[in-house]
Amino acid sequence: MKRFIKTILKIIIFFILALFVYLFIGNSKPAEKIEWGLTFGKRPIVDFEMDWKEVFLAILDELKVKKIRLVAYWNEIEKEDGKYDFSELDWQINEVSKRGGEIVLVVGRRMPRWPECFEPEWIKSFPEEKKQEKVLALISEIINRYKDNKNIGIWQIENEPFLGTFGECPKLDKKFFDREIALARSIDSSRPIMITESGEFSTWIGGAKRADIVGTSLYRKIYGKLGYVKYPIPPVFYQRKANLIKMFFGIKEIIAIEVQAEPWGNKPNQTMTVEEQDISMGFEQFNDVLEYTRKAGFNKAYLWGVEWWYWRKIKFNDDRFWNRAKELFSP
Repeated sequence: MKRFIKTILKIIIFFILALFVYLFIGNSKPAEKIEWGLTFGKRPIVDFEMDWKEVFLAILDELKVKKIRLVAYWNEIEKEDGKYDFSELDWQINEVSKRGGEIVLVVGRRMPRWPECFEPEWIKSFPEEKKQEKVLALISEIINRYKDNKNIGIWQIENEPFLGTFGECPKLDKKFFDREIALARSIDSSRPIMITESGEFSTWIGGAKRADIVGTSLYRKIYGKLGYVKYPIPPVFYQRKANLIKMFFGIKEIIAIEVQAEPWGNKPNQTMTVEEQDISMGFEQFNDVLEYTRKAGFNKAYLWGVEWWYWRKIKFNDDRFWNRAKELFSP
């Protein structure tokens, strides 16, 4: 019996080592061409004390962005129980649609940007079961409202739901999450469902088991408990991880949906000096991230931080990030 256990342990160790070598050793095949997009959020623009509509139009008309991820924040849409206000989201979607853009629309409770979960004030005292029913009602309202808009290409359900170590959110209820996905499919079966995952701290299996498309984050340098850390992850890691997920789960597309292109420091961006911002996202690092994404083999990648590029241009008269982005998005 002991010999059998030792044999099994040796086999497990062998496969772990083999997997490590496969994921971390060797060269990737760089993408020949990347379709670049970005995520837009009103929240950081308000923090930067800028006009969010002005910034949004600049994104569309100056950068010429055609692929954009928009976010349906619950606390902005349903400020009163059962009373939905879609005026701001309508405006965003209409402006993108007028210019022939393609939209990824994020729906649910857990959304991009801290604190991740955006509950309206009136529901915070409700029991979790009641909250879940309200989330389903919200998703139903949103998808029914926009399902006839041809410019919406993907529904994203929740944001990085399996990343339990980040954000001020309740523990993931997988059965409820499956109900959210099933509801979205029942209302609109013609569009793919995207589930997003952490690029560094997830196997992507949870999303791959449920989604048509897996979206991954891609971060390079952040501030954490050990101070500033640059992830020692080679580009081949993402490519081979994607190959495994595609092979075992039949996922046809994996998108780099949140590529770090803004600082991640020990305090909010709007309170940092230029020197502090440059520690985790100077212009050289910005270009390094773009090249890293290409080497990782992603054919589609959505940059994270357009609001900061604009603020950096206006506040510090530094338009390098904005102009470099123009080059990426130029037809």
